[in-house]
Amino acid sequence: MTSPTTTDPTPIDFWFDPICPWAWITSRWVLEVEKVRPIAARWHIMSLAYLNSEKDIPEDYRTRLEAAWGPVRVITAAQERFGDDVVLPLYTALGTRFHNEHRREESSVAEAIAEVGLPAELIDAATSTEYDEAIKKSHHEGMDPVGYEVGTPVIHVEGVAFFGPVVTPIPRGDAAGRLWDGVLLVAGTDGFYELKRTRTREPIFD
Repeated sequence: MTSPTTTDPTPIDFWFDPICPWAWITSRWVLEVEKVRPIAARWHIMSLAYLNSEKDIPEDYRTRLEAAWGPVRVITAAQERFGDDVVLPLYTALGTRFHNEHRREESSVAEAIAEVGLPAELIDAATSTEYDEAIKKSHHEGMDPVGYEVGTPVIHVEGVAFFGPVVTPIPRGDAAGRLWDGVLLVAGTDGFYELKRTRTREPIFD
């Protein structure tokens, strides 16, 4: 008798900035896809603040982006000290507060650190430049293959890199799997670059 063959899940790599509501929704969709398709996500940070640092953007947006360095630095510090497995739970703790609860104050970052069981002093990384080179390295690993006319989320799978999908609300169950199938189909088509329409909804996090 021969044992049935098993296929290892296909690894995908997901780049996010924790302040981005659209990346948050897409990340929750990826977790749904893992339940219905043989994939396994690996999580990486990019930085919207770094991405836009030399762009001509409104001053109020630039000011908001300056505050975005903190959460990315905290995740990077946690990853360097405690390994890759800490990235998703810390992102989940941060994103729940930032997006579902609409709380972006520093105390929310401290609460997220505590929820994941990490040392409280990690909050010091938020105002330190110690991890900025590591942030830029991760950022370029994610963004260089897909180009700089996009933001986050970015997904790499089997040699294909793409921005998106941008979707709301979060597709779940079979709908999550069908969207994944479609995204893979178009993203893997040689010469395919864009499929887009005007957004008519604000992000829905439920």
